[in-house]
Amino acid sequence: MTQSSALTLALDEYVGARDEMAAKARSDLSVSELEAAALCCICDEPGIRPSHLRSRLGVTPAGVTTLVDRLIGRGLLRRELDAADRRVNHIYLEVDLDAEPWSALRRFPTEVEAAVGLESREVAEAAAALLRRITERVRSRA
Repeated sequence: MTQSSALTLALDEYVGARDEMAAKARSDLSVSELEAAALCCICDEPGIRPSHLRSRLGVTPAGVTTLVDRLIGRGLLRRELDAADRRVNHIYLEVDLDAEPWSALRRFPTEVEAAVGLESREVAEAAAALLRRITERVRSRA
C-alpha cells in the first residue's frame, strides 16, 4: 500500500466516522441535518438574525422562516424582537448544546480536539499543514 492510499483510507475513515456519529446524534435527537446545522449556528452566534442564519445555511428566506418556526414549535428555539428596531428579531437556543443529550451534535469534533491534544504540537502542526496543502490542491483542480 502506498503512503497516499494509506492517507486516503485514513481520511475516508475519519469522514465516515464523523458522518456516522452525526447521523446517530441527529436520529437520537429527531432532528434533520439542516435543523442540526441551524442549532449549531445559533449556538455559535446567540441572537443571530434570520437573514444571517439564512446565509450561513444557504437556504431561502422562506426556508429559514419555516425552519425557525418549526424549531420554535418544538421548543428548541425562541425568537426575540430587537429592542431598538421591532422589525428585527433575534434567535436563541432553548436547549444547551454543551449538555446531554444535545452535546451529541458536537461530540465528534470535541473528541477529535481532545485526541489531537494528545499529540505533540509538532505532529499536530505537520498534519494540519499536510491537510491544508491537500485541500488547496484539490480546490485548485476543481
